[in-house]
Amino acid sequence: MSDLVEDLKAGAAELRETHISWVFLLANSVFKVKKPVNFGFLDFSDLDSRRRACDAEVELNSRLAPGVYLGVVPVTRDEHGVHRIKGAGQIVDWAVAMRRLPDAERADLRLEAGQLEWQQLEALAASIARFHAGSATTPEIAEHGRVDRISENVRENFAQAHQALAHLVSEAQQREIEGWQLGFLEQHEELFERRVQQSKIRDGHGDLRLEHVYIDAHARPLVIDCIEFNQRFRFGDVCSDVAFLSMDLAWHGRVDLKERFLAAYARESNDHDLYALVDFYESYRAYVRAKVNALGYSSPHVSFDTRQRLERQARRYFLLALASERPALGAARLIAIGGAIASGKSTLADALAAELAVPVLSSDRTRKFLAGVSPTSPLQAPAWSGEYAERYTENVYAELLRQAGVVLASGRSVVIDASFRSSVTRAGVKALAGASGAAFVFVECQVPDAVQRARLATRQQELSVSDGRLDILNEFMARYEPVVELDASEHVRVDTSGGLTVSLEALRRSGIAPPR
Repeated sequence: MSDLVEDLKAGAAELRETHISWVFLLANSVFKVKKPVNFGFLDFSDLDSRRRACDAEVELNSRLAPGVYLGVVPVTRDEHGVHRIKGAGQIVDWAVAMRRLPDAERADLRLEAGQLEWQQLEALAASIARFHAGSATTPEIAEHGRVDRISENVRENFAQAHQALAHLVSEAQQREIEGWQLGFLEQHEELFERRVQQSKIRDGHGDLRLEHVYIDAHARPLVIDCIEFNQRFRFGDVCSDVAFLSMDLAWHGRVDLKERFLAAYARESNDHDLYALVDFYESYRAYVRAKVNALGYSSPHVSFDTRQRLERQARRYFLLALASERPALGAARLIAIGGAIASGKSTLADALAAELAVPVLSSDRTRKFLAGVSPTSPLQAPAWSGEYAERYTENVYAELLRQAGVVLASGRSVVIDASFRSSVTRAGVKALAGASGAAFVFVECQVPDAVQRARLATRQQELSVSDGRLDILNEFMARYEPVVELDASEHVRVDTSGGLTVSLEALRRSGIAPPR
């Protein structure tokens, strides 16, 4: 195979090597040739298996990278023994042909250059949420979310990587991570089963990390290189998919972006239940990367420089897998942000959650989800009827508190955005904080009547998640119960009429928002 590599490299601008592929880069094109390797979890040892894998790669990656994968082309050897892409002579291998994407748009390189903006990750989270919503799920696929199937993968990881990792980390560390991952599966089987029942097991990407994400100047994401060689690594909980990217952000030293990405995905998919499992899946994904790198550096098909790089990465990924099991540092907080309609509570809640890098739960979004409509679809029932009847609203608050409890149980803080117009709803959220051992504060947004009315008039001309409108304002205000039951330490009033910057500054002075 060395002749093939040298011949193809001669016609390429650059050769990049992974543990399973040679990637030949030209000015506008890329050709990827799979190595004849057998790692157990993948087998490219014969020509037919490599051709099938190439076909699958082109088909599967069209889902998140349309227009990038152009087809499968032959690698030939002529009568002089020279290898070429689509040349004359005998077909000796196959290559995936791709359109070359600019390196400057690759997410990991953007991050290193300080050019990975939060808005780009938010767009990526929305794209992945839509992808998962439309991905296939069948009874066969769903089986891959059950504990026995996940345990098979976990045990296989340990069996394949233990020896390769032996000179990088201690035996005690290996036993710790093995015991924790298997113990978590055994102790939390009901959580995994619930995900199966919620149809969260999908035909996903399987290798969702920063170097496979490209984001153009308009924040439009493309994601390449999904797993094509083994379905059971692609079939799984959507949480496992997003945990790969969140783990990778942590590996690159950006835990803040990791948490914001998770929060954005949870919001777009209305899947805050993922917080019950995301730390396990991050540990699992980090260990997979440790395994892949450890096996890669022990392969005879890699160069010395590549072997050195893979060894460093294997150790770092393993330590990240170990860190993912450790409890969070510091106490969690539950910040409830309420007030009348058009008081600015949602704007402030979103901004505060972004600064704190925590999830925000919205009563408006939750109500729409329970009603089975999109977030911006209006529910135009008369006041206090239909989806805004008291009993329905009670269900909305119950679901908000349930999801917030899941987030708090993971050791993370959470912001809840709702009116909390009654003492009963405020008592409920305070009780959840107490039961969870979380610090609690209620931020009450207030504005003058004229500002409310102006905001509602503007909102009527735009798409909005909120259904608050002018014709129900008077009745809403009549039903709003003044906050008299909370201690001063638990209740902060903010006049939002001065704009978001002023409102956030007020929260900074109260110690709720982080200092600049």
